[in-house]
Amino acid sequence: MAGSRDREGEPSKRAARGMLASLLMMVSYRPSVLSLLAWQWKRALVFVAAAIVAQTLHEYVGWSHLVVPTLPLAVTGGAIGIFVSFRTNSCYARWWEGRQLWGRLVNASRHFGSQVATSVPAAEAKELVRLQIAYVHLLRCVLREQDPWTDENVVGATTELERATWKGDRNPASAILHREREILVSLANAGTLPELRLLAMDQTLATLLDVQGGCERIKRTPFPRGYAFISDRLILALGMLLPFGMVKDLDWVTIPINLLVCGAFALISEAGRVLEDPFTMFYNGLPLSALSTTIEVNLRQRLGETDVPPLPGPDQNGILM
Repeated sequence: MAGSRDREGEPSKRAARGMLASLLMMVSYRPSVLSLLAWQWKRALVFVAAAIVAQTLHEYVGWSHLVVPTLPLAVTGGAIGIFVSFRTNSCYARWWEGRQLWGRLVNASRHFGSQVATSVPAAEAKELVRLQIAYVHLLRCVLREQDPWTDENVVGATTELERATWKGDRNPASAILHREREILVSLANAGTLPELRLLAMDQTLATLLDVQGGCERIKRTPFPRGYAFISDRLILALGMLLPFGMVKDLDWVTIPINLLVCGAFALISEAGRVLEDPFTMFYNGLPLSALSTTIEVNLRQRLGETDVPPLPGPDQNGILM
């Protein structure tokens, strides 16, 4: 019996894993070592050049006195590793918070669609769902610093009059939520929507507004620039001095070792930089297009529609945006 239950549960587990994978921005992206070096080629050249200079001065010029003790270099390297890791972890926390906020947006939008479909007359329900679809697509464009008024999804979910009205608004996404609440209040005033259900929907709209505010906080609050400046300068200094501490013992092997050690620090620091803003179009940005399309499909299906857009998949590089 236990074995049969396990076999019955396997399809659902596979489906859950597939759904999770469909919401990740990198589902099969495997960069090579060469691509990493190409990404940081300027720093790689500096580290290689510093090692070549140290080896040349030591072996051919005879400046054997230019040897740096390894103890201060080891202490400095440990401090840099802690500092760079702290910055990268802090930036990853911003990235993960952005993903959690969009997870709440997906859930709140689905809940709002169910509330509308079961509590609001058909005409108003269709209008509210259309506005919610416009909201998620417009928020995606705003966070990615794209023009929402040329986005096909926003244009398809709004009227020309609405676009002309909201285009001059400082916060058009908030204006859409305000319009949704106006419709709900008018239904309640007409006696079509019970007050308790209005309060429940109002709480859902408040959740959406909280999510939007969290995303805007991440987008508009850059990570302190001092962290990047200090880490970059410390890594550069280590890349210049470390070869002079290894050249006596490692000879020409100093070159790849210096590239490996200092390049690792540089890549970790750069990983933090690209994670700082989770709403970019860089390959590790959050898959906002897939998430907003998922919301649209879910909302339209709550109204019984079957002609829904397909969910976007990863591109040829395995990247889902």
